[in-house]
Amino acid sequence: MALKPAALHAPGWITEFRSFIMRGNVVDLAVGIIIGAAFTTIVQSLVKDIFTPLIGLVVGGIDFSNIFVTLKGPHYATLAEAQKVGAPTLNIGVFLNAVIQFLIVSFAIFWVVKLLTRLHVREEKKAEEPKTPNSELLLAEIRDILAHREGLVIPPPAE
Repeated sequence: MALKPAALHAPGWITEFRSFIMRGNVVDLAVGIIIGAAFTTIVQSLVKDIFTPLIGLVVGGIDFSNIFVTLKGPHYATLAEAQKVGAPTLNIGVFLNAVIQFLIVSFAIFWVVKLLTRLHVREEKKAEEPKTPNSELLLAEIRDILAHREGLVIPPPAE
């Protein structure tokens, strides 16, 4: 006599998890995270390769990435040298670059949200405009024709 394999019963949370993952919001969030990661790379390059050198030039040729304080031991010429020998440092320039990068990202996000909000408000205004049903338009046209024949003046509709 052959034994039938027992049917596997999936726990309820697996079904819930599957439906959660397949929801539109989760997919949108995943796409947003991926685009955000790509955007972060662009902003990092913008800060490191464009803004930091320009700001350094304006303030006298200072390279922000090499502004650091050695906490113990001799002072090194560059941050890379200090890190190579394992000296403990306060990396002030690296922090300044991070702050500049944060401000640039915040500024960009501000304008994106502002633009999207403006577009959303326009869509809401279009949706709020009352649409007159065709039967009402036809009745209004008939009324206007009859009034014109009779020589009556119809006041404009009150808003």
